Amino acid sequence: MSEPTKPTITGVPDPAPEARKPDLADPIVRQHSDTPRYQIAGEAPWRTMWDVFSARIRALSNQAVRNISRRTLKIGISARIFHPEPGSLGLRSKTCQYLEESIAQWVMSRDVMVFMVPTVNGNSLLRHSNIRLRDYAKHLDGLVLQGGADVSPKSYSEAATKPEWGGDQARDMYELELLHEFIEAGKPVLGICRGCQLINVAFGGSLYQDIGADVPTAIEHVNALYDQHYHELRFVEDSSLARLLSTQSRFLVNSIHHQAVKTLGRDLTIEAVSGGDNIIEAIRYRKANFVVGLQWHPEFHQAGVTDLLDCTPILDGFLRAARETRF
Repeated sequence: MSEPTKPTITGVPDPAPEARKPDLADPIVRQHSDTPRYQIAGEAPWRTMWDVFSARIRALSNQAVRNISRRTLKIGISARIFHPEPGSLGLRSKTCQYLEESIAQWVMSRDVMVFMVPTVNGNSLLRHSNIRLRDYAKHLDGLVLQGGADVSPKSYSEAATKPEWGGDQARDMYELELLHEFIEAGKPVLGICRGCQLINVAFGGSLYQDIGADVPTAIEHVNALYDQHYHELRFVEDSSLARLLSTQSRFLVNSIHHQAVKTLGRDLTIEAVSGGDNIIEAIRYRKANFVVGLQWHPEFHQAGVTDLLDCTPILDGFLRAARETRF
């Protein structure tokens, strides 16, 4: 005999929410909760397939991010250019593009890979359209503009006041394009000495063609001591470099330049000046995460020399920006 149907009682409230929760200690309930959704009656197959597909895509995406974050950074360094000497034979009769050892080793000291970015000139076997500087900006994580020859006054619409201050306009054109491509790609840039001046010129600024001639009250910024010649540095209060180097109380840097920033380019801010004459020593492009120019040579500051500014935080800041922007 079948059990009588229980009468429905109206007006009686539903059980409390706690009473409706499944008892996971119940083996029957637990077995059902462990059942894949595609085996549960009433689950739409397309919805289950979409959930599986979405989970797979998320897993692949997370794995890709982990792989990228583990990949060694690849930093490009602009080339110095040795132009042929008239009447010379052998290597001196050729155009040479090269990398100064100290800058390469300084960047590599943080376990990154370094690549020199060569120029392509009109006499090259390559045509400019074959290998573009944009391709380097796409595949590299950051750019260092190394020091070297003067920036040509022609690059900031002036004439050289002395023949020996004519600079290297061919290198200017190459590095200005290279700088533009890395900024357009959102990649960080660190300009050193000439590189600092080039960043200023790229944004419409001008240079002192010779500090000694143009600023009679200036201290000596270059002499025969080369990288053993130093002067004090003063950071602008609350500048990005001041925050990076907040733990240091005295700042002494090498000084190997006879040119310097004169008129500041648009959208640039002053980060540091010379302690003796307020000549601009560091600049930053404020519309980018990291586009910084240093007038001194951080790669010449030997490790363990306590009197010199420890520039490791600057390098680390540059590489940190490279890691952030490579995604």
